[in-house]
Amino acid sequence: MQFREILIIKFFRNCRYRKRADCAIIGFMKTTEQPNQPKNQIIKGTLMTLFAGIAWGMSGACGQYLMAHGMSVLSLTDLRLIISGVCLLAMSYVFTRGQLVAFFKEKKNYAKITLFAFIGLFMNQFTYLEAIHLSNAGTATVLQYLCPVIILVYMCLKNRTAPTVSEVMSIVLAILGTFIIATHGQLNQLSVTPLGLFWGIFSGFTYAIYIMLPIKLIQEYGSLTVIGVGMVIAGVILFPMSGLTTLDITYSLDIIAALVGIIVIGTIISYTMFLKGTSYIGPVKSSLIAAVEPISAVFFAFLIMNEQFFMIDFVGMAMILAAVVLISVKDLLKERRKREQGVID
Repeated sequence: MQFREILIIKFFRNCRYRKRADCAIIGFMKTTEQPNQPKNQIIKGTLMTLFAGIAWGMSGACGQYLMAHGMSVLSLTDLRLIISGVCLLAMSYVFTRGQLVAFFKEKKNYAKITLFAFIGLFMNQFTYLEAIHLSNAGTATVLQYLCPVIILVYMCLKNRTAPTVSEVMSIVLAILGTFIIATHGQLNQLSVTPLGLFWGIFSGFTYAIYIMLPIKLIQEYGSLTVIGVGMVIAGVILFPMSGLTTLDITYSLDIIAALVGIIVIGTIISYTMFLKGTSYIGPVKSSLIAAVEPISAVFFAFLIMNEQFFMIDFVGMAMILAAVVLISVKDLLKERRKREQGVID
């Protein structure tokens, strides 16, 4: 799974915490795009977020490869949680030591972070990898991209406000895209297994929970601390059931490369690159660039796993991506309009 904290900003901008959204998302970096930024910073930020999106897509295909070669979903989930969590905690200690210390001093945080670790992190990682296992990396990633639309619907219901025309279009596109991927347009058959479709859509819901559940904690202590601590806790709780101690797998060069792909490149490095890139170009632009992830997932699923996709699949994927981009473009236009008027959140 991918750490696309950018979606927290979309949640913040629709609730009372909106003025501190950018601070919450990055934790130890400023994320708001500055006027008259040097061109080299814009290029650097664009390349960093582009790399992160591509790496996240690749990580799903690496996970699919590992599961096809004997690693269970639980084992892979736990391994990713523990290693990534320890590395993110180390980064938090280096960059945001004060926030890390402050977090552990507040005992009331322990129950909150444990709940987030299980419902947010573990469930999201597990459902995403289970969806990959029962379908493929490309399909699972696109289905998880239903998350922004799920959050959009939730916010409309929560605030008792009617969606705008563009938001309605996003919801319709997402539903139609999911239908096309699931059925290839045929009402009497499924093109993916029922379980694969279930876990893919369910991962979209768990991803929404993963985004919304720790908002106040991230606002106060930063994303590196909260995600790092949560991943370690989830990994430790899961360890006795993960089967890692009895895992019978040969750590050949290809297996090691796939592990590096999903954990080091697809989680730790991509997460860091995305945070740094967002600090250069701002959250809205980075969310648009990171939408390359499903395209990357499809490409690497074909390259690594030789998965076959049909033209109708790409139509459905394009609809879901269009729904996400439509939401992001709306935010981008709002941001530009405010900048032109001299209004800054």
